[in-house]
Amino acid sequence: MILRDKVVLVTGAGAGIGAAITVAMAEAGAHVVAADIDGDAARKVADKAAEFQVRTLALQADVGSLGDIDRMVEAAVGAFGRLDVIVNNAGVTRRAYIMDLTEEDWDRIHRVNAKGVFFCLQRAARQMIGQGGGRIINIASIAGRGYAGTSNAAYAASKGAVIALTKTAAQQLGPHNINVNAICPGVTMTPLGERNLVVRAQEQGVGIEEALKNHLAPIPLGRANEPEDIAALAVFLASPGARNITGQAYNVDGGLVPS
Repeated sequence: MILRDKVVLVTGAGAGIGAAITVAMAEAGAHVVAADIDGDAARKVADKAAEFQVRTLALQADVGSLGDIDRMVEAAVGAFGRLDVIVNNAGVTRRAYIMDLTEEDWDRIHRVNAKGVFFCLQRAARQMIGQGGGRIINIASIAGRGYAGTSNAAYAASKGAVIALTKTAAQQLGPHNINVNAICPGVTMTPLGERNLVVRAQEQGVGIEEALKNHLAPIPLGRANEPEDIAALAVFLASPGARNITGQAYNVDGGLVPS
């Protein structure tokens, strides 16, 4: 129970990596706030987290809206009295060739993946400064490291922005006892990843199983992530053991992309 009685807010908590992180934080003893644009999905995850005998709160929130971000953090602090950790996980993408991306794609992806992460970080930091510190964990991607198999160039740009933001925020928020780190997942079996895999299969003219085999072939460890692999690192970065780690971006990718 290394996070006993800590208060953790997870965005994009309704499915995939966000759901796994929310449940893992609860299993480690934290009270959790599950926020998602799909309020029903957030409630289901919060209910699962509550099985670990912690307090939970489910919120519907669009992290592309500054008003929603303010309301989300205010609700979390109103319910639990403080905010110890925020995991900025909410993200969107679609699989597309660079020449097929539109202005709408760029704006939709960056609204959530870059703008949303920045303003969630800023709003959480404002709360953490007032209470004497906290932890900020941003979910980036190996796409931001130059991974050739990224879903699209706009997504890669948004995740590169998250990595750069993490490093700058760590420098500027360190004097306030706020640690800022990023996790860069590789190929991960989530609903979003499965949708992209369908497009990959169509592009290659093969079945889903063959497309998955091709997708995993370059990974040295030979396997994709499960969401729980990302959650395990998030729990560590929120824990006392990571008290002197900040400004880092960690790949969880089976060795696919050099750091």
